[in-house]
Amino acid sequence: MYVTGKDYMISSRYSTLPPSAQSQGEPQPPLELPVPAGATVIPLPKSQEVKLPPQDLPGLIEKRRTLRHYKQDPISLEELSFFLWASQGVERVSSRPVTMRTVPSAGARHAFETYLLINQVESMKQGLYRYAAIDHALVEISLDPEWNPRLTHACLDQNQVATSAVTFFWVAILERMYWRYSERSFRYLHLDAGHVCQNLYLAAEAANCGVCAIAAFDDELVNDALGLDGDTQFAIYVASLGKREE
Repeated sequence: MYVTGKDYMISSRYSTLPPSAQSQGEPQPPLELPVPAGATVIPLPKSQEVKLPPQDLPGLIEKRRTLRHYKQDPISLEELSFFLWASQGVERVSSRPVTMRTVPSAGARHAFETYLLINQVESMKQGLYRYAAIDHALVEISLDPEWNPRLTHACLDQNQVATSAVTFFWVAILERMYWRYSERSFRYLHLDAGHVCQNLYLAAEAANCGVCAIAAFDDELVNDALGLDGDTQFAIYVASLGKREE
């Protein structure tokens, strides 16, 4: 019982870690996935452009609840921009170089890419997109209408994915974290995912929206749908988001 998990926790202790790629002089992995040649890139409004009522942090924390049922109204592109900035926004690229973002990450490795199933966002076509965080823009992947039922099914047919305004899929790019932390990386990836999703929860509450964090998804179906190998790149966390019902 617990053999796999227990063995991993032992093998990822500092006393048993193998040398990291960084310590052996290997070059740092890229900070972000490249934008494919010819892809449609959609610049996002500055996050400051979303007009929010005055908020207080204790109030947002107290108000925060998981929300699975959404009002069938679209969110604005400004709101989506704000949610992306709050959960993975790049404030600057340092000289090391690393990205300094709105969420913490072990060693500033920031090993995630954000994929978006867009269902109801003003001025946006439905489909699958990826967030280019450094440029604060969206990269269009596909406008196939089958993305909604395909990814809903991959999330074990949870209806909040189908009815969301947008569902976030956070994808781990393992080499970014593994380069520095070797086998301990998997611990940090899961910790970092929690930081990202909590920021999304609080940002959504500030905009009269709600979030449902989703860990119950079929790894193979989600990875296959997003074109990930499931080994060096894999889905680690999902969250649906939509407007609160009045």
